[in-house]
Amino acid sequence: MSTKNFSLRIDDELLFKLYIIADNNNRSVNGQILHLIKIYISQYEKANGTIKSCSI
Repeated sequence: MSTKNFSLRIDDELLFKLYIIADNNNRSVNGQILHLIKIYISQYEKANGTIKSCSI
């Protein structure tokens, strides 16, 4: 599996809070964002069915 880069616009307060949460979970901010995305996708697929994989 390859990884892709993309930009994210986020306000200072949200980023600060994300740094605190990531630090408390012993993750980088990038790792914390990936963790949250995986949780959201898992919840979405439980409610709506599996999303078919594709290559971008």
